[in-house]
Amino acid sequence: MPTKVIQDFLDNTLDDSVQQISGSDAAFLYADSPTSPMHIATLTIVEGSLEYQDFKDIVASKLHLIPKFRKRLLNVPMNLDYPYWVDDPNFDIDLHVNRLKLPEPADWSTLRELTSSIFSSSLDLRRPLWSMSFIEGLDNVSQVPKGSVAIVSKVHHVMIDGSSGVGIMGILFDKNIDDQNKKIPKPKPFEPNPIPDELNLLLKSSVGFLKNPLKIPKLLGETAFSFIKGNIKTQVGLKKPLKSSIFTPNTIFNKSVSPKRTWGTAILSFERINTLRKIMNVSINDVILSICAGAIRKYLQEKEKLPVQPLVANVPISIRVKGEKQEMNNQISNMLVRIATHIDDPIERLEYIQEQTGLGKSRHKAVGAKALSKMADAVPFGLANLAAGLYSKYNIKEFHRPPFNVTITNVPGPQIPLYLRGHKILSIFGLTPVLDGFGLIIAAFSYNGLVSLTTTSDAKTMPDADVFARYLRESANELEEHILTKQKKGTDDKVASPKLKSKAFFTAFKKYLKSNTKLLKQHAGLYDFELNTPVEKINYQLEVSEKKLSVRKKNTTKPLVKILIDDEILFQLYKKNLLLDEVMIQDRLKLKGTKKNTDKLFKLFINFFENN
Repeated sequence: MPTKVIQDFLDNTLDDSVQQISGSDAAFLYADSPTSPMHIATLTIVEGSLEYQDFKDIVASKLHLIPKFRKRLLNVPMNLDYPYWVDDPNFDIDLHVNRLKLPEPADWSTLRELTSSIFSSSLDLRRPLWSMSFIEGLDNVSQVPKGSVAIVSKVHHVMIDGSSGVGIMGILFDKNIDDQNKKIPKPKPFEPNPIPDELNLLLKSSVGFLKNPLKIPKLLGETAFSFIKGNIKTQVGLKKPLKSSIFTPNTIFNKSVSPKRTWGTAILSFERINTLRKIMNVSINDVILSICAGAIRKYLQEKEKLPVQPLVANVPISIRVKGEKQEMNNQISNMLVRIATHIDDPIERLEYIQEQTGLGKSRHKAVGAKALSKMADAVPFGLANLAAGLYSKYNIKEFHRPPFNVTITNVPGPQIPLYLRGHKILSIFGLTPVLDGFGLIIAAFSYNGLVSLTTTSDAKTMPDADVFARYLRESANELEEHILTKQKKGTDDKVASPKLKSKAFFTAFKKYLKSNTKLLKQHAGLYDFELNTPVEKINYQLEVSEKKLSVRKKNTTKPLVKILIDDEILFQLYKKNLLLDEVMIQDRLKLKGTKKNTDKLFKLFINFFENN
């Protein structure tokens, strides 16, 4: 009873507006340094002469929809715990939105230089962690109408990840061109809560320790057990056992970074990438990784710095669950993938990468993204902050191989045009932070039928980022040429009905349903599986009833649920090489029907894949 009274008292020491950052968010905070500011940025090109005052008024009118834009971080005394988000009583939008003129000759080169300069400067950690630079006078930028504007938005990574960044776009931008005629609403009044004192912060932080004093050893034990259990499963279940670690070569990308940022971008058609995906029966991510790998291989070859071993890419994975409330925070995990830079042939490189991403997902599943996320929360902030400082101060990266060589991230954006006060958003480029030991990151961002591959590095690691951007375009062209040539060559040998890998799934799924008569009753009806193969789409009808259970090649007119999936993906799910949640998040499995029917079928799939 006394313990509960104390806990209730501590829980009420701070109001709900004061929220503590998570361990995952904190990782980006204590990695921040003068040479490595940890903010994410976007360069947005807006068609036509948008007025600066209109833009500023739009941002001001929507601040209440992005609460963290008026909050700052408050440290716990002596850094004993993670900082808290608190209302900034001195918030002033003029400190965050500024106006610039693009220097002459006002072309793409000067825009890239100005954006690099803006991106290289740190955000003030004593204020809300964002800024927007409104750049006028894009008079000579190719394929951009004269007089257009650019907006460079910076938000600290402690606040958002790629997915929540897309959510901010949805708030600031319009989906309808007609919104230009609407009156910009006045900003809602901001009444900041008082900043809590140091004693209250310490009391609030003590709640977690009081509720769960064994949190750290418990989490470490659970995670270690997951590693062991996952290792046993993979050793038993796979023909080729997974190695416990990935050998990562040292490269020019894994040295100390300089403060000045460099960047370049290649713009590709999404439909073009999707066509290659369908022909090769791989994922969009596999194609993007292969394009990046080809460019990296050529760049290192040109400098005579290409290692014999394949480079390893860190591929961030969103762990946001479909239907989960979209919050401004970091919900990402990471997958390590060998990207076949040792292979010259583009198709062989793509096939190798597809195999490696499958293995990476198996490793990722063995530990569990949520377990890794919880583990980050268990590490005391002061200890983690000290470790990050020592790593940089004593150049520890020089004494060990890097865990990975490059980060390649893919963030799906809106596939419809967006507008700002009636002015069309022409393109969006994502710039990402680099730090000592990790001097290259490539961000793929899809918007309105286009995919921008934007490389962020520094003047020391990659002074010629524009050259690398050209290599990305050349790599895409080379991959496309080889794939289309292979398709043309294979057309003559195309069979009328390709052999389905997923037949094994249907056999096991029927057996699973037959084993439980309740399932037959609960899921009675017709289901249409539309399977994509490298050659054609094939429809299979699953008929479920208490008296009959059958699968046959047939198109179903009005199924309870229509299931759209690649034959290879369904097979890999059945073999437990892919996670069902990840396949859903990546939109590689689509369920069409009423919410009730799709939810029922999804739960059935979960139980089947877990127990099969």
